[in-house]
Amino acid sequence: MEVAVLDINGKETGRKVKLSKSVFGVEPSNHAVYLDVKQFLANQRQGTHKSKERAEIAGSTRKIKKQKGTGTARAGSIKSPIFKGGGRIFGPRPKDYTQKLNKNVKRLARKSALSLKAQDKSIIVVEDFNFETPKTKEFTNVLKALGLESKKSLFVLGDSNNNVYLSSRNLKTSEVVTTSELNTYKIVNANSIVLFEGSIEGIESNLSK
Repeated sequence: MEVAVLDINGKETGRKVKLSKSVFGVEPSNHAVYLDVKQFLANQRQGTHKSKERAEIAGSTRKIKKQKGTGTARAGSIKSPIFKGGGRIFGPRPKDYTQKLNKNVKRLARKSALSLKAQDKSIIVVEDFNFETPKTKEFTNVLKALGLESKKSLFVLGDSNNNVYLSSRNLKTSEVVTTSELNTYKIVNANSIVLFEGSIEGIESNLSK
């Protein structure tokens, strides 16, 4: 498929780029997308949740009352979970939530996500640009020119560009990544994908292996 290349002002440059059918035109696999997004979100979890159980509570181990004759249930330790300040029963413990996924499935998921965006005509190609200094206002002007100021957008750079990245960092609805940082979750989470002209070759190279 061919997509017109826009400039920083949102106007057509008169050039078009051809997006590889093997990356942007595959039969989407919703299940592969689901698995890859699930793995990404699971791997973000730190798993450091922990509560103290009765053996970890600081407190006396003296028997708090006599065994019989009180008319209430027998009790041994003040650290028992039935008392205020006692340990927690079956509380959360540290856990590793990391999941593994086959490389071929991950590759299919990313191609499927890009193909779905291409079908929805949610992919925009802009010519490579840079800012003299990091400035959020300049990046906001680019969003306005592309009609993306009220949408979630993902900008994909061919190479790292510190000025463009820093200019977008304060905007909640926009994110800038390089081709090596592109993943299924980021693609699916964005309403529109903005590809720098120089990023297309890298994306196709990475996903055609």
